Amino acid sequence: MTDLAKVPVTIVTGFLGAGKTTLIRHLIQNAGGRRLAVVVNEFGTLGVDGEILKSCAIPDCPAENIVELANGCICCTVADDFIPTVERLLALEPRPDHILIETSGLALPKPLLKAFDWPAIRSRITVDGVLALADAEAVAEGRFAPDLVALEAQRAADPGIDHETPLAEVFEDQLACADMVLLTKIDLAGPEGVAAARAVIAAEAPRPVPVVEIREGAIDPRVILGLGAAAEDDLAARPSHHDGEDDHEHEDFDSIVVTFGEIADPAELVARIERLAREHKVLRVKGYAAVSGKPMRLLVQAVGARVRHQYDRPWRAGEPRGTALVAIAEHDDVRPDAFRAVLAG
Repeated sequence: MTDLAKVPVTIVTGFLGAGKTTLIRHLIQNAGGRRLAVVVNEFGTLGVDGEILKSCAIPDCPAENIVELANGCICCTVADDFIPTVERLLALEPRPDHILIETSGLALPKPLLKAFDWPAIRSRITVDGVLALADAEAVAEGRFAPDLVALEAQRAADPGIDHETPLAEVFEDQLACADMVLLTKIDLAGPEGVAAARAVIAAEAPRPVPVVEIREGAIDPRVILGLGAAAEDDLAARPSHHDGEDDHEHEDFDSIVVTFGEIADPAELVARIERLAREHKVLRVKGYAAVSGKPMRLLVQAVGARVRHQYDRPWRAGEPRGTALVAIAEHDDVRPDAFRAVLAG
């Protein structure tokens, strides 16, 4: 790559818990000699994904090449956060060969694409491709969009009726911007679920896009890096529900951080998170917990009532032991006191 060449950028989008961080971790560990840099955009004030990725740093993607933006939606803070961050990455020596951007699960990718037209960076970087990750099991169950047949029948009968939820709009906007869809959690969906998810994606995508099934984020980097899409020059082919708006809001969603002390039993915490999803429609919980008598910190990741947890690293000397969890839900469903009562017990 010459000094005059544009640095390619891959945008990794997808709904909450679709597996974006797992994919990027795989790419970091299988960079194929590329010098990578990563920008992680969190929703909420407690960063989790950035630290997970930094723990996977290698010489071709050292920790200083992994930047976390936790001040809000990346496409709403372009001037304050995104542009300066990209400029800092481009100034690194050696300069990255490829930049990966993991958006928040609630981000709309098209406003971010528009940011690549900023004069400060347009001549220096290009959007190599937009990858949309979709949880096959969740899509097959229709969690992110209403029943498509019923919806279209209702629209045909009364064009003024709109039954789409905010979650459906986010999902559709992510598909609309994608150059490739990566279908995850295929083992949980099973063959019938995968087929159903593929049908939903085909119906929602405004143009045909490749759909690739992956497990645990594993995919040959040659399949998804080097697409050469120049997506910033192709905005018209990537329609959005928010086209024509100067800005977009995330008032549809909100998050709170719940902190408390050590827990006695991880299984009890899992049960609390499952209850939170059932009773309060919480979409996502992630964070850390301190388990009494255990020297390792417990990493917690939940999508709805599906909870994963593992010990990720020892507690550091002098680091306060405690539990901190981010809970994300649609705005009208956020009940801070109720959330705290369920999680903290």
